Amino acid sequence: MILFLEILLLITCLIIINSFVFYPVVVNLLGSNKINTPVKNIYEPTVAIIIAAYNEEKVIAQRIQNIASQDYDLSKIQVYVGSDASSDRTNEILTELKKEYSWLNLLLSEKRMGKAGILNELIQHIDSEIIVFTDANTDFQKDAVKNLVNGFTSEEVGGVCGRLVLTDSDSTRSDGVEESKYWRYETFIKNAEGKLGVSLAANGGIFAIRRSLYRNIPTEKAVTDDLFISLSIVAQGYKFNYKEDAVAYENTGNDLQSEYNRKVRFSATNFQLLADFKQLLFSKNRLLAYAFFSHKVTRWGLPFLLSLTLILSYSLALYSFAAALFFSLQILFYFLAAVGFVFSKLKIQMSVFSLPYFFVVSNIAVAAGYIKFRKKKHSVIWTSTER
Repeated sequence: MILFLEILLLITCLIIINSFVFYPVVVNLLGSNKINTPVKNIYEPTVAIIIAAYNEEKVIAQRIQNIASQDYDLSKIQVYVGSDASSDRTNEILTELKKEYSWLNLLLSEKRMGKAGILNELIQHIDSEIIVFTDANTDFQKDAVKNLVNGFTSEEVGGVCGRLVLTDSDSTRSDGVEESKYWRYETFIKNAEGKLGVSLAANGGIFAIRRSLYRNIPTEKAVTDDLFISLSIVAQGYKFNYKEDAVAYENTGNDLQSEYNRKVRFSATNFQLLADFKQLLFSKNRLLAYAFFSHKVTRWGLPFLLSLTLILSYSLALYSFAAALFFSLQILFYFLAAVGFVFSKLKIQMSVFSLPYFFVVSNIAVAAGYIKFRKKKHSVIWTSTER
C-alpha cells in the first residue's frame, strides 16, 4: 500500500512539473528549430474586425478610433460591433460613430443574447476572408492588424493569435503585478506553441481566423468563446500560429475580487470545453495531443492534483523523510500565500508572498469553476469585467 501511494505521489508530481517546466522547455526547443520565412509580399486580404460589447460606454469610442488608426488599407476593413442589450450609453455612442465611419456596422440587440449569440449573429453578415476578434477594452498597436493577417500566408494556417500585453494603472496592486508576471510566462509558452502551430487558447483581445473555418459557438451551454474557436480550428486539422509582432494592450482587472469572479466564470466554461474536445487527447498529431494534455487538461485539473499531492505527502510523512520534507515545503508555500493575502489588504507588494497568493487564489477559482460546471450554474450571459 505504501509503495502504491509513493508511486501515485511521484506520478502526480511529474504531471504538475511537466505542465510548468518540461512542457514549456520542450515546445521552446522544438519551436527554436522552426525558421520563420520572411513574407516577401504584403498580404492584405479583406478583414472583418468583430467586437461583442455590453455596457462599454467608457471605452467603445476609443476602441473604434484605435481601429481607424490602423496601418492597413481601410477600404479592405469592415468593423462589426454587436451590443448585447447594453443599458448604458454604448448604443448611443456607437450610433454617433456610425455617422463618421462608413465601415462601422452595428447590431444593437434589444435582448440579451450572450457573447456567443452576438458573435454567431454578427458572423452571418460577414464575407471577408479573415475575421479578427477583439474586445472593447483592447488597444491595438498601429501595425497590429497588418502583422496579424500576415500570419495567414500559408494555407495550412487556420488561425493566428497576437500578443496581448497586460498593463496596470494602479501601481499599488500586488495582485495586478503578479498577474502581469504570470501572463508574461504564459506568453512565452504561447509564442513557442505558435511556432509549432499548436496554439490552443487565443488571446481574446487579439486573434484572427479564416472566415471559412468558423463554427458557430454553442449557445445552449456556456463555453469560453475564444478557446472554443481556437480548439475548433486545430480540431479541423489546421495550424493555429502566434504572431509576437501583432501587439494589443489591456488593463488588468480593477481588483482581485473581479478577477477572481472572471476566472471562476472562465473555468466553468473551460471544463465544458474539456468535455467537448476530449478527442484532442487522442489526436494523430502527437504534439497537439501533448500540448492539449499539458497546457489545458493539467491546468484545469491543477487544484485537484495539488490537493492530492498534499494528502499523499501527509499520508506518507511518517514513513518517508522525503515525503515529510515535501509536505513541509507545501505547508510553507501555503503559509506564504496566506501572508500574501494579508499583505494584499495592506497594499504591500513582495513577490515571495504575492506570487504564492496569486497562484493559490487562481487555483481556488478553478476549483470553484469546476463546482459551478458540475452544478450547471454557469450562464451563457456575460458581464464584462471592469478593467
